[in-house]
Amino acid sequence: MDIRVKRAYAAPSPDDGMRVLVDRLWPRGLARDKARIDLWLKELAPSTELRKWFNHEPAKWAEFERRYRQELQQQPAALTHAIEALGTGPVTLLFAAREERYNDAVALRTFLLSRR
Repeated sequence: MDIRVKRAYAAPSPDDGMRVLVDRLWPRGLARDKARIDLWLKELAPSTELRKWFNHEPAKWAEFERRYRQELQQQPAALTHAIEALGTGPVTLLFAAREERYNDAVALRTFLLSRR
């Protein structure tokens, strides 16, 4: 599966394939018609508690990934639905955070690819 990660505020591209927002909250200031989002998987976003604890701090990344994986594994129905909806790609997971290396979309991509 071809899974990419991109900031939701970046301009859509034909190479994006299916554009999937993976944040629990809609990106602030982003118009829905300009976002060109095909699917919103907010049920797979990290819990509010985990997101606030992590706060995009690189030093907490490994622990965030571990805890987030645990949360994902506790939602088998949502995961199955997401994997079926994503198809074979290309898929671009969209996130709103300014931090491009340490965010939930990057962790979700790693998790999904490990399940293939």
